Amino acid sequence: MLSHLTAENTPQMVNVTEKQATKRIARARAVVAVGEKILRLLDETGGKELHTAKGAVFQTAVIAGIMAAKKTGDLIPLCHPLPLGHCQIEITVSEAREIVIDCTASIIAKTGIEMEALTGASVAALTVYDMCKALSHDIVIREVKLMEKRGGKSDFVRE
Repeated sequence: MLSHLTAENTPQMVNVTEKQATKRIARARAVVAVGEKILRLLDETGGKELHTAKGAVFQTAVIAGIMAAKKTGDLIPLCHPLPLGHCQIEITVSEAREIVIDCTASIIAKTGIEMEALTGASVAALTVYDMCKALSHDIVIREVKLMEKRGGKSDFVRE
């Protein structure tokens, strides 16, 4: 039986009442490919920050990602609302010249934190798109994926 369905196949929130709280950490990644115009602007700053008419792109994306991670329970149906212990967003430019956004979230709780990390990375990527679209629409959010999770029933690390 799926954890989010009752025996009668109706949706339910997973009952974590009897579980023990443990330390849980998750890291998710979003990859954003941008066109040559935006890459040239990134080159001018050494890949550290990008400024548009809307402001500092990476700094704004970091704030948006953290805010989104904190709101995950409001956005994803049946997701437990969790008081994050910590959330960090790191944005870099890879050797492949793509913007890489890593969101790491941690908590001591009865349920996992993967959705918060995935939501943070996703919204940070969407923010990069929104702030850069006036420069070029040649922007693709290539992927959003869980890179690792620790704590709970099992650990996972993507190679």
